[in-house]
Amino acid sequence: MDTASAPVSQPPARSRWLTAGLPLLTGGAVAGVLAVLHFRDPHEQGSYGVCPFYELTGWWCPGCGGLRGLHNLTDGRIIDAVHSNILLVPLLLGFLAWWGNWTIKGWRGQSLPPLPRILPRSALWITAILLVAFTVVRNTPYGTWLAPV
Repeated sequence: MDTASAPVSQPPARSRWLTAGLPLLTGGAVAGVLAVLHFRDPHEQGSYGVCPFYELTGWWCPGCGGLRGLHNLTDGRIIDAVHSNILLVPLLLGFLAWWGNWTIKGWRGQSLPPLPRILPRSALWITAILLVAFTVVRNTPYGTWLAPV
């Protein structure tokens, strides 16, 4: 029998809603968190508790000011968001690109590998080094301009 002319069986097609469901659910959860941040101002002392890293060390972590920055973004104040945490906007844009890719691939029925497999190992190391350097610099007298407001 000639195997070249034999029909190739394809796996059953999955519904677009099944493969895109998790990315869409994640997007909905993020939208819900942003709605809470818009209506409950993190600028008020203790409105979301305290940062455990700051309470233990007295240093600002790379995320300090992130909630205030996201609140400012939901109000349309981009400059204030950058003043709260300068890394917020680039990290948010990176997350949006990753989530958009995940959603599109899910809608097409393709699978997306977990985040560490998307970025090369060198990019992960560079990101980790930049976050540590950012944390150290923002806590020195030379990095006061990086301190959260």
